[in-house]
Amino acid sequence: MTNNALTPGIAAGRLDQASYAENFADLHPPLDDHEALVAADRCYFCHDAPCITACPTDIDIPLFIRQIATGTPEAAAQTILNQNILGGMCARVCPTETLCEEACVREAAEGKPVLIGQLQRYATDTVMAQGVHPFERAAPTGKSVAVVGAGPAGLSCAHRLAMRGHDVTLYDGHAKPGGLNEFGIATYKSVDDFAAREVDWLMQIGGITLEAGKALGDGLALDQLRSEFDAVFLGIGLGGVNALGVEGADKDGVLDAVDFIADLRQAVDVATLPIGRDVVVIGGGMTAVDAAVQAKLLGALNVSLVYRRGRDRMNASEFEQDLAASKGVRIITNASPKAVHGNGAVREIEFEYTDNDLNPTGETVRLAADQVFKAIGQTLTGDDLPDLDGRKISVTGAGRTSVAGVWAGGDCAAGGDDLTVTAVAEGRDAAEDIHASLIS
Repeated sequence: MTNNALTPGIAAGRLDQASYAENFADLHPPLDDHEALVAADRCYFCHDAPCITACPTDIDIPLFIRQIATGTPEAAAQTILNQNILGGMCARVCPTETLCEEACVREAAEGKPVLIGQLQRYATDTVMAQGVHPFERAAPTGKSVAVVGAGPAGLSCAHRLAMRGHDVTLYDGHAKPGGLNEFGIATYKSVDDFAAREVDWLMQIGGITLEAGKALGDGLALDQLRSEFDAVFLGIGLGGVNALGVEGADKDGVLDAVDFIADLRQAVDVATLPIGRDVVVIGGGMTAVDAAVQAKLLGALNVSLVYRRGRDRMNASEFEQDLAASKGVRIITNASPKAVHGNGAVREIEFEYTDNDLNPTGETVRLAADQVFKAIGQTLTGDDLPDLDGRKISVTGAGRTSVAGVWAGGDCAAGGDDLTVTAVAEGRDAAEDIHASLIS
């Protein structure tokens, strides 16, 4: 995983194979036919459904659930995929508990929403298992578009543009496409190489040429792309990681959580990944929870997740926080990192307690640690980018940037919620705006 694999206290193979298989099994096993019908039967099929409003991709949720209830999951999948071409992955990783399911009338009345996410997975998995792509390309327009970044926003944009008849070249700095879905999601949320299989299925639309191993500043320049293509979409995500910024942060064993998760996602056998006995994760978002939970599942004895604010301010949902706690992760709040201690390699990390306004209280605590994972946010990287709004690309309308002929969406663009489903919506909407501008 890293050059710290031989540090004392860090080891691979802490558990037996049966434990690894159980720990990294599907977090939410798929519904069978009967379970799907029972779950669909709970929907009220609201005329003015609040769940639709809560969905960033505006899926007609009551319609697709009714289609499942009437025994036509293929039609349900079409309803979903018309709005969200990555509906299969979103069904697995979306925080539905704070989106559509939180808005569900059943949730308000009974505290038990319709299983919207699992029903969406049931429908989309049904169609993907048939191996047939339900969309066809329009007649060729003769226009070409460069899409930089093969994550959720870029894939969504590329598919919609190809469907409209444009020729798309899809670039990505990694050796394989998928972005966050491939490299940044907890392994137990997307098993059986689903992210890669979904990309292969999406590419069946045709008209998309993948160029892997190329990124802005590394084989690509924005001006060159603008001269070679009729339009450019930037879905480059956030490639940098914020620095910890405390004394000793450069010691061995202080690692980026995103790299840890990516290593897990790409591992043929998770048992080969070294993990410490005492692991500390710094952060309060989904990445922090994913790293902490997976460290515990790999066999770490003690895992602490430390966040500088209160639990109510954590970006990770209450469901994710409870999941971490259920796996044995200790959650410590209102504590900011102060220093990393150790002789060459981390042995302890010191925190200072803060009040709700992040003012230090003067009280400190040291936690034993042979691995520290930073999950304190990512930053935009790249040269010659369009104008920024703060630390992200400034956009107006459906992703238009300050540079003519260049659109942006997903995590690299200002606004949005830094969610897979939001990135899909932004890529889709930018594609429609690009299409309108190319044919006008």
